[in-house]
Amino acid sequence: MKLLQEKLAQYTEPQRIKAMGLYPYFRAIESAQDSEVVMSGKKVLMFGSNSYMGLTNDPRIKKAAIAATEKYGSGCAGSRFLNGTLDIHLELERKLAEFVGKEDALIFSAGFNVNAGVISALTGREDYIIYDELDHASIITGKQLSFSKSLKYKHNDMDSLEKVLQKCEPERIKLIVVDAVFSMEGDVVKLPEVVALAKKYNASVYVDEAHGLGVFGEQGRGVCNHFGLTDDVDLIMGTFSKSLASIGGFIAGDECIINWLRHTSRPYIFSASMTPASTASTLAALEIIKSEPERQKHLWEITHYAMDGFRKLGFEIGRTETPIIPLFIRDNEKTFRFTKMAFEEGIFINPVVSPAVPSEDTLIRFSLMATNTKEQIDIALDRLGKCGRALGIIK
Repeated sequence: MKLLQEKLAQYTEPQRIKAMGLYPYFRAIESAQDSEVVMSGKKVLMFGSNSYMGLTNDPRIKKAAIAATEKYGSGCAGSRFLNGTLDIHLELERKLAEFVGKEDALIFSAGFNVNAGVISALTGREDYIIYDELDHASIITGKQLSFSKSLKYKHNDMDSLEKVLQKCEPERIKLIVVDAVFSMEGDVVKLPEVVALAKKYNASVYVDEAHGLGVFGEQGRGVCNHFGLTDDVDLIMGTFSKSLASIGGFIAGDECIINWLRHTSRPYIFSASMTPASTASTLAALEIIKSEPERQKHLWEITHYAMDGFRKLGFEIGRTETPIIPLFIRDNEKTFRFTKMAFEEGIFINPVVSPAVPSEDTLIRFSLMATNTKEQIDIALDRLGKCGRALGIIK
């Protein structure tokens, strides 16, 4: 056996979990992504999706994707930089810039590539990237790809952030990168305080709105809009795989910043363009979100309803303020067992275990869509309560 195989063959944790009958990953869905899906031939309620607006199975989205495929084909056969720019790419960039309140925008074929490709391109060797310890993995990858100095501060801790800023050389660029909504625990960035510190120390602010768009702000324009701080934030990032029912992502900001990224971001320049179907789907979803505010309103109604229900059952749900509701289990194996029991009860949920979080912080990520009903939530509360009592998680 070669050294590479010898080393990697020592990784056996997935096999151990499979042998216990508890492996919860790569479960195949045999139907459209909706509030109810078919898995292993049976219907289960979906409470593990990021499709906050519930648009992934909307007939208008599918119609737009089909029409774009018929007109442009299945792909672009090249990067945006060369032969892969379509008129609908440019239309989507214009509409996204207007939607989030910035001068210009740039779309990428994958949301992860936005953070990896933008953060790594913005600052130089003597500059600083400052990030929250619970920022998304794509932000961590972006700072790892950068030659800049990276400094971490405690989660949503403004005293910690200020101490980090004080360590930086005043004349160097300081880029504070934060999630708008933290995707595991569902809490929201203290954006007013972040912006105030950025002004005090002449830093720039980059906000990842992946889980904020559609959910917060006027017409779903995000957390920056919600706080009235769009003009104070330098860069707004978002993904299409959540509220916008597609795949890809974007960065929006001042025209001079986008111009720089358009010509220097390697994951942008050297990746194939976003497909016509994905682009048209995003355009259609954007218009639906703007024209149907009742989706956002209903999502918040069922979010508060579910939070109250979990608290009454005795679940620990932490600091969440969003449709992402963590159910803390605080034990790796119990988290896997809870997930399996829930699936057997007809409820799909996502386990979050170490090393993604410390083993004492393991949780179930229960997330809601605008297409979920109170009746579905009642079923989930009843069955998850049953699982929680059986495992001694709640009394």
